[in-house]
Amino acid sequence: MDDPTPDFAKKPKLIDQVRNKMRLRHLAKRTEETYVGWILDFLQYHKNIQGTWVHPNDLSDPHIEAWLTHLAVDRKVAASTQNQAFSAILFLYRQVLDRDFKVDSLRAKTPQRLPVVLTPDEVRSIVECVTDETIRTIVSLLYGTGMRLMEACRLRVKDLDFERKQIVVREGKGAKDRYVPMPEKLVERLKRQLLFVEKLHQEDLQVDAGWAWLPYALAVKYPQAGRQLAWQFLFPAKSLSRDSHPRAALSETATEFAIARADREQIRRHHIHESTVQQAVSKAVRQSGIHKRASCHTFRHSFATHLLESGSDIRTIQELLGHADVKTTMIYTHVSTMGACGVKSPFDTL
Repeated sequence: MDDPTPDFAKKPKLIDQVRNKMRLRHLAKRTEETYVGWILDFLQYHKNIQGTWVHPNDLSDPHIEAWLTHLAVDRKVAASTQNQAFSAILFLYRQVLDRDFKVDSLRAKTPQRLPVVLTPDEVRSIVECVTDETIRTIVSLLYGTGMRLMEACRLRVKDLDFERKQIVVREGKGAKDRYVPMPEKLVERLKRQLLFVEKLHQEDLQVDAGWAWLPYALAVKYPQAGRQLAWQFLFPAKSLSRDSHPRAALSETATEFAIARADREQIRRHHIHESTVQQAVSKAVRQSGIHKRASCHTFRHSFATHLLESGSDIRTIQELLGHADVKTTMIYTHVSTMGACGVKSPFDTL
């Protein structure tokens, strides 16, 4: 089967330039993959119209506007999805091609949705329906700390501080670190998880594995750090793996070459895949008989709402959630009992 990617979008050309620019800014891997996907979608759209691949330098503002309008009108994507696509093309033109554009496409206004919030009893029911102990611990952390799902999956042994009863969330959204409270009811469970990780790590070392992925160039600066217990993921995957397509930089400096070589040679144990947790939560929600549209992120919303209802300061909640702007945190005032639920309906006085 022929490669559907146009010649100018193949290595080491346009798409590699996009990836290099994004890695220079330390953007998340998922952001990189999402942006590249939208850029290829943009190019494919105009190939279908013109019958051949067209370089984005040969496309003007009306072409960009036509594609964005196509997403909104023909493909009926959500407003947030269309804005994401717009950001990808904006990055391509401004950061890679050094061009600017101005479009007035039909872009839907992002609706202001209220988050789904569970009651404490509903949280308890769902957690009790999760049969796997490791996944139950992760779900408990989502509600007990307000972490995002990937933040919990990527926790490492060194991120737990039992003395101060806190957990360090490394490189959360916006590449920010923060502290979250360690629930006292989870201390013993987390200690058992540490013992499990330590035993598993010793077994991995015996088969010449035991490596954990390290961020940036730490694998070169500290060659043996990846085999230390402190760097192991707290919730490891069930199987070992070897990266066949490491996310190394595309240029060939000595450091980047060393990182790529280490990625190819190391047998690693990554963290648990987020889809495993998502599937378990989805199953638990169905078994609990709760009819709310609950997901892993719902536990984060519930954490913030219940803190607000218990009298916690909105700024404190903002810090715990890692929000850059307190306006983002203020959404929970609309779903707490301090809002509509705290007002007595006049119908009840009839």
